[in-house]
Amino acid sequence: MIKAKKSLGQNFLIDNNIIDKITDIVDIYSQNILEVGPGTGNLTEAILKKKPKNFYAIEKDNELAIKIKEKFKDQVNVINKDVLKFNENLLSKEQLLVFGNLPYNISTEILSKWILNLKDDKIWFSHLILMFQKEVADRIIAQYNSAKYGRLTILANWKLDIKKIVDIKPISFYPKPKVDSSLLLFSPKKNFLRLKNPLNLEKITRVFFNQRRKMIKKPFNQLFNNSTISAKLNIDLNLRPQNLSLETYYKLAKEYEKLRS
Repeated sequence: MIKAKKSLGQNFLIDNNIIDKITDIVDIYSQNILEVGPGTGNLTEAILKKKPKNFYAIEKDNELAIKIKEKFKDQVNVINKDVLKFNENLLSKEQLLVFGNLPYNISTEILSKWILNLKDDKIWFSHLILMFQKEVADRIIAQYNSAKYGRLTILANWKLDIKKIVDIKPISFYPKPKVDSSLLLFSPKKNFLRLKNPLNLEKITRVFFNQRRKMIKKPFNQLFNNSTISAKLNIDLNLRPQNLSLETYYKLAKEYEKLRS
């Protein structure tokens, strides 16, 4: 068996029951597929049995990229690159169905990159079916007024509907990680608040959650220096960052854009 590289956060999925569950979430037949980090190709093989139209796989590990090419020949277009430095918008004119057992050490970075780079007029994927460390997944799907609610929750839920499919025990991987994992399904929303620059939302959340245990009055004044916005959005400045709803943060980002335009 191929030795996993700790430096790349590799844990290969080996549980056929979980693999079957993943490939049954949405219809794969005749879809354009992108798999991020195919590893040893266990999920790749199961996806191919569902007869997709085109199959792309991004694999940073040179050794694994070669083995995937050798194993699947022309059934899979292997891209030996770092997903964080790759522009998925250039991969296909049609939407992609994306699968990924994401490396734990960069999973939030990958998701944040995809969200912040989404184009309102053309979202490049139909669904994302992604594996995360359970603790990260819990933050992504957290409810406001909870301790796990934060920047990642707000960014992830801006343009995407998110559903947890299943929690997965370490025994389903080789080598076994020290933590549980969770499988999430992301689907593009039809309606969301448009922003000229997504980085404005990123900044709003960064400033607010920089001191998440303190009241929002100080970060609010730092960003706006204008009490009329708090009144307009009916925001109590004595609240803490986790007490504001998702929609409130999106509206704050919109108001921030107006001030800077």
